[in-house]
Amino acid sequence: MTGTAKNVTPAPENDQTASLMLQMGRRAREAAAKLAVLPPSVKNRALEAMADAFEAHAAEISTENDKDLAAGRDKGLSVAMLDRLTLNDKRIAAMADALRQVARLDDPVGEFIEMKTRPNGIRVARMRSPIGVIGIIYESRPNVTADAGALCLKSGNAVILRGGSEAFHSNTILARLMEDAGREAGLPPHGVQLVPTTDRAAVRELLRLNKHVDLIIPRGGKSLIEMVVENSTIPVIKHYDGNCHVFVDALAEPQMALKIIMNAKCSRPGVCNAMESLLVHEAVAESFLPLLGEELQKAGVELRGDPTICRILPWAKPATDEDHREEFLGLVMSAAVVADVDAAAAWINEHSSHHTDAIVTNDHTAAMRFLNSVDSACVLVNASTRFADGGEFGMGCEIGISTDKLHARGPMGLRELTTTKFVVLGDGQVRE
Repeated sequence: MTGTAKNVTPAPENDQTASLMLQMGRRAREAAAKLAVLPPSVKNRALEAMADAFEAHAAEISTENDKDLAAGRDKGLSVAMLDRLTLNDKRIAAMADALRQVARLDDPVGEFIEMKTRPNGIRVARMRSPIGVIGIIYESRPNVTADAGALCLKSGNAVILRGGSEAFHSNTILARLMEDAGREAGLPPHGVQLVPTTDRAAVRELLRLNKHVDLIIPRGGKSLIEMVVENSTIPVIKHYDGNCHVFVDALAEPQMALKIIMNAKCSRPGVCNAMESLLVHEAVAESFLPLLGEELQKAGVELRGDPTICRILPWAKPATDEDHREEFLGLVMSAAVVADVDAAAAWINEHSSHHTDAIVTNDHTAAMRFLNSVDSACVLVNASTRFADGGEFGMGCEIGISTDKLHARGPMGLRELTTTKFVVLGDGQVRE
């Protein structure tokens, strides 16, 4: 988590935008105080109502989403970006289902952990409590509006959402449906607020609301996150890009490796948990790579490899060092041959974004060495990187995947959106 000094409020760049954001911050703080003490039944009823609203208004959601898609095509957005932006019937249903899953999860607020009884009889524990007001700045994917709103509300937090301009119509209707359904179900007003402008000054004003906002979570490209970190007067949990690796070990089962790689790369190449980089143990490179190369060519994947890769697969393009660090978000990938599991771990720690990395192997020792050596938020054995997801991990949905190490790392769900306070339970003890 990145933090900066509190209560620093530079002069606003735009008086009208600054006034708008200040009003949103004040309203969010008021809502957060009420959300923090709401019983789980009210929050769960609200989430169910929001899910019902998504389904009841699916046609309206699609209409608004079509406006964003049409504008995106006119602007020349990539296929991957348009895929992230799309809300079809299946994805609308998935958003509703995610809200219901969150409603069914245990409420973390008020949970006691680590209780100890001291010699004098006092009981000391930690209790989970909401962080307060969370600002989320994100790009492209309108489902973040639903996921972030649901997780923040269930964990007792108010949220200010600032989506990208490319998804403005989609985000607006989703936030409105959540706010309206939540109020009818008993939530306080302004628990979920979407910044109602595409003015970029709104982001900088949001980052200055340190008296009203407790945490900023940016989701998007590296340039967005770097801008947030550089300008925020509020602590930031970063969700950097996903240069995810798969390492095929010497004792990998070839068909398993093929299945995992093709799923990780091709099932949905425009998402952050898609595989971008492949590493292959030198002992199996000559036998495995031709099998893989055939499948990659069938799928239309462009391969950029090191000299050994290019020798074995002459159709591959020579890779630059930057290629090995790139999040392509499309049917392009880098590849290299390494000497062993230690070399693979060293390569990943040097080139990856510390998001999600996997090993394919039948060697338990190699698997454990990989798990212990790779410094990433999610590390997998014999499974696709596409599993790095809050829903797949049983968290209902996620705010994002934190690549930070302080407070939260990996998929951020309900517990990651709480903090703890020490509580002491006594029966009249005084300190001697």
